[in-house]
Amino acid sequence: VKSKKKVDESTSTASKMSESPSSKPDRVVSFDAERANELFNHFTSHANTMKSILAVFRLLTETLRLKPSQFPLFYPKIRSRLSSWKANAIWAKLDKRSGQRTYGKGKIAAGQRVLVIGAGPCGLRAAIEAQLLGAKVVVIEKRDRFSRNNVLHLWPYNIFDLKGIAAKKFYGKFCAGSIDHISIRQLQCILLKVALLLGVEVFENTGFEELIEPRDAETGWKARLSPADHPVSQFEFDVLIGADGKRNTLPGFKRKEFRGKKYFTF
Repeated sequence: VKSKKKVDESTSTASKMSESPSSKPDRVVSFDAERANELFNHFTSHANTMKSILAVFRLLTETLRLKPSQFPLFYPKIRSRLSSWKANAIWAKLDKRSGQRTYGKGKIAAGQRVLVIGAGPCGLRAAIEAQLLGAKVVVIEKRDRFSRNNVLHLWPYNIFDLKGIAAKKFYGKFCAGSIDHISIRQLQCILLKVALLLGVEVFENTGFEELIEPRDAETGWKARLSPADHPVSQFEFDVLIGADGKRNTLPGFKRKEFRGKKYFTF
């Protein structure tokens, strides 16, 4: 991303907000709109690794003077401060999905705190759903890169679901024509971008070690992490989702391998 002059040398005011489902008027905030649009364009169209996606998004939220939070608190604000044609195309998709009655305007899971272990396709997709329901969602990933180039076959309902959360806006080749497959790495990049724009917090190089039970009725569940001094180690949660694959680190669960040698399509 090209460097720009300091924010106080070239600022513009976000003074107008487009209407969106469950949004409230955003207070007037001064920020560098040109730099924000440049960062957003890089985030959506050019960042194609876990490191670059997270790095650019953190710069973007810093420029917009935003902090990730629950969907009703974060999404309307980032939506109002980015209004390029590309941004509006993405907002249109996310508005339609988040406006479904299932999510109750982001209030169904209000007050719930969710920790997701693993930033694979399942972990990120679960994080997106919990975020749309209004929970405070944090994802931790032991690695700092997406390296799985295995190709996944997508069933029609998978394609429909992913297009509904703007997958094609981030990856123009997504299921073009008769193509019905995608690499795991590319799918992770798409889902990571969607999760971040909805307000999910994602931390790389963060491993889950074990659960820490509440000391009393006033405290919540915590996780012992690696590194031990990671800020998320202080995060108290109500729901824990183990999505770290075959090396699942949550104790007490029986595991059964499903080989998938046979399947039926209806």
